[in-house]
Amino acid sequence: MKDIVSAARDFAPTLAGRSDEIETARRLPPDIAQAMAKAGLFRAIVPKSLGGHEARADAVAEMIEAVARADASTAWCLMIGSTTALNAAYLPLEEARTIYGAPDAIACGVYAPLGRAIPDGDDYVVTGRWAWGSGTQNARWIAGGAFVMDGEKPALGPDGAPYQRMIMFRAEDVTFHDTWHVMGLKGTGSLDFSVEGVRVPKARSVSLIHDAPRETGPLYRFPAFGLLGMGIAAVALGNAAGALESFRDLATSKKPAASRRTLAERAHTQMTFAEAHAAHAAARALYFAAIADAWREAEAGDAISLEGRVKLRLASTHATRTCAKICSELHDLAGGSAVYLNNPLQRRFRDAHVMTQHMMVAPPTLEVAGRALLGLPTDDMML
Repeated sequence: MKDIVSAARDFAPTLAGRSDEIETARRLPPDIAQAMAKAGLFRAIVPKSLGGHEARADAVAEMIEAVARADASTAWCLMIGSTTALNAAYLPLEEARTIYGAPDAIACGVYAPLGRAIPDGDDYVVTGRWAWGSGTQNARWIAGGAFVMDGEKPALGPDGAPYQRMIMFRAEDVTFHDTWHVMGLKGTGSLDFSVEGVRVPKARSVSLIHDAPRETGPLYRFPAFGLLGMGIAAVALGNAAGALESFRDLATSKKPAASRRTLAERAHTQMTFAEAHAAHAAARALYFAAIADAWREAEAGDAISLEGRVKLRLASTHATRTCAKICSELHDLAGGSAVYLNNPLQRRFRDAHVMTQHMMVAPPTLEVAGRALLGLPTDDMML
């Protein structure tokens, strides 16, 4: 089997050619999802003990980035499926085999604790509704966060906070709600899903905050939420790289009204395009340097330090938000051409600005990083 980065690059021409179809469908077409699954892309983070790649963190990032360069919605679904597979390292081995044992298995989900899990013997009885279910329509297993209940109130965890777990549901137990009518990342199928009174074994749930991973490889010493933020930034970096390519193609052929010169021949275009390239390269370099530093700690057998986690989160947020600015600048520089739906720059612009809304790369993450960098007491649970 090819390495995951090469396999991802192989999909680029097909994805680029089907971007309009993916956006119109408002979900990732099942044949594309299954082809990517059979190529092993959704198994990048699955442990080797389950037949997964257990890849290096930088390879996971490059895989997602390569797909995003062709189509951001597809990369977003891949990112969600890949990071949800971190659960495989936490679940008891038999449950992990049940969910991730099939070579083409896809599992997606939402961490947010929007459900209620009522303990009943060895099971939880779960009811809830979750938004942002990216990629779930192509998944065999779907995860949703839930508060574990103690009567009418959430039970308290070891830290004294309401106790929550991520619970894995079979796809047939889930109801989908057609809520995904949005401006960007349209092809991700990030609709709402719900369950009502579904009985799930307690062993088929994880707490990424309180549980320790069963697997011991360096990938599983990475912070769970740091991996998620890292994945979002990989989509953003690939999307901005695609925008730079699309703008170059436009600028070398377009002659603005009343001009004999192409857009590329204008000094302002040259300066702005060069600055955009530099901003992208700098954000990408900081991002991969933070991943490399964290990986060295993980390979040494240590949990990632607070400093390493702050660097990873800061680099991920910075990359995502820098890439959105790049897409805005290129959209503006392209002029009226960029507003037409047949111009890829308008999709890059819209997709980039939906990415910035994710809580793992939103402005509050900079506040947390800033507190830690200033030496102030910091709640680092989500870093």
